[in-house]
Amino acid sequence: MENAYVTTPFGRRAMSLGMLASQQIAENIEPGISRNKWKLFRAICEARPSLGVTDRALTVLDALLTFYPADELSEERGLIVFPSNAQLSIRARGMTPATLRRHLAGLVDAGLILRKDSANGKRYARRGRAGEVEEAFGFSLAPLLARAAEIEALAALAVAGREQLRITKQRLTICRRDIAKLIAAAIGEGVRGEWERISLMFREMVGRLPRTPGIAELASALEEMEMLREEIVNQLDANTKTRKIDSNESQIERHKQNSNPDLNHESEPGFETKLGANSADTIGRQGVPMTDDRDISNSAGGGADEQRQRRKASTSSENGPLKSFPLGLVLKACPDIADYAPGGKIANWRDLMSAAVVVRSMLGVSPSAYEAACVAMGPENAATVIACILERGGHINSAGGYLRDLTRRTEAGEFAIGPMLMALVRANSSVNRKAG
Repeated sequence: MENAYVTTPFGRRAMSLGMLASQQIAENIEPGISRNKWKLFRAICEARPSLGVTDRALTVLDALLTFYPADELSEERGLIVFPSNAQLSIRARGMTPATLRRHLAGLVDAGLILRKDSANGKRYARRGRAGEVEEAFGFSLAPLLARAAEIEALAALAVAGREQLRITKQRLTICRRDIAKLIAAAIGEGVRGEWERISLMFREMVGRLPRTPGIAELASALEEMEMLREEIVNQLDANTKTRKIDSNESQIERHKQNSNPDLNHESEPGFETKLGANSADTIGRQGVPMTDDRDISNSAGGGADEQRQRRKASTSSENGPLKSFPLGLVLKACPDIADYAPGGKIANWRDLMSAAVVVRSMLGVSPSAYEAACVAMGPENAATVIACILERGGHINSAGGYLRDLTRRTEAGEFAIGPMLMALVRANSSVNRKAG
């Protein structure tokens, strides 16, 4: 079969393998296929970044399409247009000849049009006796028709990507607004918690966003901020329920006496953290919840101990255990715990809890302290906290006292694992970046 499109360019323009490939693609037009030229042009505009053409080049393509006599691109009607540079410049909004030639070359390089040059480089059509075009020399629009399905698919992907970007931006804006107003409400209402640290963490998240973020950066920031928002809401809900419980107990349980005044004291080594607290935990023989020296001294009538028991039971029944985080996130924040797992690898929560038992013994945490943490937090969360303590071992003087303090804060609804995990994730990421 005769190949009508394998032609070399006129003058000093060199032939390239890309031009040959475009000519071969233009030959593979499905029989009977047609496209509305303006709808196809709209799809090309949508897929412009993927096609690698500039907006000025699309202006030239728009002008070329105006010289095609019909609205439907079809092989039966011919696909060659042959305007002069002067006429093409007029329809291209007065583009200068040099700029026009540059953008025509860009359309050829992008595989959207082909040159079919005559022997002398002129653009014209040779007509038969009946006036029909027998042969034309100029620019072929055959690649547009041959690549129509590809162009439409690229346009659909571009539209879907922009829609996803828009939705992600909206969700991120709402999440940022929620976090800012929830922190402000917590501080304004005097809710107990580390709100200054959470506020700094939030500002750091916002500051990491680039000026013009892509979908990947927005999705990552949205996931992190949604986790922070969930932790803030959990803390506020827990504080609200705790206040309600305290209010009810102050009216109903005011005159109760302690039914178990005989207490055994089990002390951990001196607990001195950055908070500057010295902790001595107490456990009753019948499973009385942990208290510190302040609780014992204030229980003159015995009511404080029983009130603490009721608060723990009520909090456990209403709030449930702390939220467990994905195992992958825990291992990303605390990679050192894997060294103590069976076989040196953690594949599931059972492996993590087994490693936590080994680390607990190594850190000097008593079995009763770890058991109390499992009751208050849940086994998975207690193992996660042990992994965090191992990761921050250089900053904690007494692991047992620190764990007991976190257990008390969990019972009071004042502790959340999320901020601790995210801080360790960021710390490990910064270390890896410096090492790389």
